[in-house]
Amino acid sequence: MIPAVMRSLSHNSKRAVLKGILLGSISILAYIIVVIMTTPQLPASFAIKAAFSINPLIIYGTAFGVGANVFISSYSKGMGCRVDKKRKGIFGVSSGSTTLSAFFSFFSLVPLGCCGSWLLVLSYLPTIFGSALSVSLIQYSKPLSYIGLIIVLGFAGISALKLRSELNNQQHQHQGMDGQNIDKKIKTGSSALG
Repeated sequence: MIPAVMRSLSHNSKRAVLKGILLGSISILAYIIVVIMTTPQLPASFAIKAAFSINPLIIYGTAFGVGANVFISSYSKGMGCRVDKKRKGIFGVSSGSTTLSAFFSFFSLVPLGCCGSWLLVLSYLPTIFGSALSVSLIQYSKPLSYIGLIIVLGFAGISALKLRSELNNQQHQHQGMDGQNIDKKIKTGSSALG
């Protein structure tokens, strides 16, 4: 049974929506898998419950941002315009900020006993970044994960604006071609009469 909204969409729109939903869901699943894998000392259900109670905005926001970016990219390709010309990689530029946002959000789960393996990662931070920066990264992990999320959503918004602009340009070009074709028909029709 297909919802009424999906019946009225074009094939390209449906495909783009399904890709966005699928990859957004995969990002949630990946987050859950990382939480479970890095928390061997706790039952998986407790670790998942803790992750969703502490970081719901990050988890769902990242999934929405990934889904929106994939939707926009897929839809634009189907319409014959590319809004992600300068992007490289599977998900484009925002994939780095997605990863960074998720990375920082795991730190906020460590005090609860979740993601204990991240303690090993945290222990290496001073050798990589120095003590002061490491303490700041740990202390401000929650705001940093929100900044990463804002970047992900910002890229989705910029991509949406680019897509809108590209579609408007295509529409104007198509209308210009129709006007030229009408002018040619009028000229050929008047020269045939004359």
